[in-house]
Amino acid sequence: MLFTKGHGTGNDFVIVADPDGGLDLPPSLVAALCDRHRGIGADGVLRVVRSAKHPDAAGYAAEAEWFMDYRNADGSIAEMCGNGVRVFTRYLIAHGLAEPAADGLPIATRAGVVRAVVGPETIAVRMTNPRVYDVSTATAGPLTVPGVAVDCGNPHLVCAMTGPLDTLDLHVPPGYDRALFPAGVNVSFYEGSGLHVRMRVYERGSGETLSCGSGALAVGAAVLRDAGLTAGEVTVDLPGGRLTVTATEDGEWWLSGPAVLVATGEVDVAALA
Repeated sequence: MLFTKGHGTGNDFVIVADPDGGLDLPPSLVAALCDRHRGIGADGVLRVVRSAKHPDAAGYAAEAEWFMDYRNADGSIAEMCGNGVRVFTRYLIAHGLAEPAADGLPIATRAGVVRAVVGPETIAVRMTNPRVYDVSTATAGPLTVPGVAVDCGNPHLVCAMTGPLDTLDLHVPPGYDRALFPAGVNVSFYEGSGLHVRMRVYERGSGETLSCGSGALAVGAAVLRDAGLTAGEVTVDLPGGRLTVTATEDGEWWLSGPAVLVATGEVDVAALA
């Protein structure tokens, strides 16, 4: 199987081309590809497939030629990945499968169609508008941290830290209200004042990652809401780098940051087994 390896602020992915949707990609194979000791190693897999060829995206085919079929490191399916969609876009451009568009290249995801604008250093994505909809808490070790639920097309729990962010133990999944998040949740913890914050994240199906694009979007939405703002720009620093969340006056939400392709190769699928 041919593959490409890429990352967005350290959130890394194995990218597999399957334009006609004929590849058998069971959860066990995804998990094996993502294994950092016995596989290639990644936080998830991006399958590149034409929207018309995938049942989850056929309804978007008239609007977006390509569908980002995203899988977490454990093989589970996810609705959206903010870093992944930028890396996915970089792959399409680099491999001649699409051309940049001034109004944004449409990409189909399970959370709907997003648009990616390719700049010289970064890629900005017009994301699904985040929705802050409930209050909740997360537990990390002995700490119980209040937070808010945010829907970014995928579920997030955003928690503002009052103590040092670096003291959090995220080697194990944070606790959360399973009745509120029956399909699991990405849990983000952040610290900072104003519109510049630091965050760490535990992603469902992957564990703590160096970065989470939709998590940064969720944090940005919570920060702007707490500041009483409906528009503005939030700078989010993660262990893997910096992302920028922008809410425009006309109600659009954008996520921007780098997207890098680092390697291409061929993996022996039989050896993974």
